[in-house]
Amino acid sequence: MTDNAFVEFLAEYADDPVNFCVEVLDFDPLPWQAEVMKLVASGERRISVRSGHGVGKSTAAAALMLWFLLTRYPVKIVVTAPTSAQLFDALFAEVKRRMKDMPDALKELIDATSDRVVLKASPTEAFISARTSSKERPESLAGVHSEHVLLVADEASGIPEEVFESAAGSMSTENACTLLLGNPVRTSGFFYKTQTALTDSWKTMRVSCVDSPLVSEDFLRDMAQRYGELSNAYRVRVLGEFPTVDDESYIPMGLVEEAFERDVEPYSGSMSVWGLDVARFGTDASALVKRKGNVVHDIRTWRGLDLMELCGAVMAEIAAARFDEKPDQILVDSIGLGSGVVDRLRELGAPARGVNVSESSAMKPEAMRMRDELWMLCREWLEDRDCKLPKNDKLKSELTTPRYSFTSSGKTKIESKDEMRKRGQGSPDIADALCLTFAASSGSPSQMQAWQWSRPIEVDTGWVV
Repeated sequence: MTDNAFVEFLAEYADDPVNFCVEVLDFDPLPWQAEVMKLVASGERRISVRSGHGVGKSTAAAALMLWFLLTRYPVKIVVTAPTSAQLFDALFAEVKRRMKDMPDALKELIDATSDRVVLKASPTEAFISARTSSKERPESLAGVHSEHVLLVADEASGIPEEVFESAAGSMSTENACTLLLGNPVRTSGFFYKTQTALTDSWKTMRVSCVDSPLVSEDFLRDMAQRYGELSNAYRVRVLGEFPTVDDESYIPMGLVEEAFERDVEPYSGSMSVWGLDVARFGTDASALVKRKGNVVHDIRTWRGLDLMELCGAVMAEIAAARFDEKPDQILVDSIGLGSGVVDRLRELGAPARGVNVSESSAMKPEAMRMRDELWMLCREWLEDRDCKLPKNDKLKSELTTPRYSFTSSGKTKIESKDEMRKRGQGSPDIADALCLTFAASSGSPSQMQAWQWSRPIEVDTGWVV
């Protein structure tokens, strides 16, 4: 592109990102996308957008970043998300896809690598940089200084507070703008504050799936049928509204969804603990959850198996497991049918232990019984925000569906399976199996001896992190 042609390009598009999308990237922005772009072009410094699922956040952010890169100089753009999958497989991939739609003369001006898009003529002074965010590495938005700065945070609800705190210095220049995008999955954190307590200093917006031509009617119907239009799942994923603070669910959806997206590895030396919930009714499933320290790495479910077949299935899982993921303990709900499973697994040499979840709480006097204590431990594990769950819609639904109440003596009681059935909800088989893993006894794998497996359960959760 000649100098004169680029001058004409700047004159045409420097203040008009919407027309840039139409004529350069060959797509018509939706009204809400156009509004965000106009806010950035007008000099708005702080913009926060909460939305339902699939309304075009990645497309809007990608187009905006390319426009900002090509119409400002010097310019530094940093985009972040809480996980590498969200950042590189979704948002940054969309940036590269939109680059392909540009005229050849513009494509020749820029170059793309795995985590950067740069202006070839000045790669250190004009670039887009993709950096994941974490509590351990809060500097992803820090130290960005230029005459023009754009900070973009996708899935902002899941980004730790420390990241936004470190970004304050990058907003010190006059032509700096921060754009936050995300599903409003929790009623705490910086993203929530920008939409509530900080609205005097943040321009806010809500985008509902109901109003979006990008969202299918099938998705809306499925969400309404699966969760109900008054549920928090529908509020967050469809309406783009924060969960209600008076929700009766014991485990908030935000904690579960953040654990789905988090990039963490099992702690070195962590025990491998499996939880087995044995089906008692024809509509229920036997569920096995495998957890190694702070990471749940596998889930298995079976229907229609008798007890001996179930034991055979579990033994097959042990045989197929990698050496470092073979179970140090298998915790089985031993009420009713589960006791027979425990006896047979022990007979076969498996490290099985029975847990009577109807007994009194062992470690938490505020819990009514053992099952309530295990759910409380699971919630605390999620609240530490240093754990990982495999993406599983059924697990999400099961963890966030049970309600809680208080007894007359003030103890916490988690809704039972029978109580859930009475209000039309399925049995939380996988969630109960996960909670069983928190009944593991203390001791490192090297300290676990075969003769210990037949001893009564010792509930000591001090090793849980």
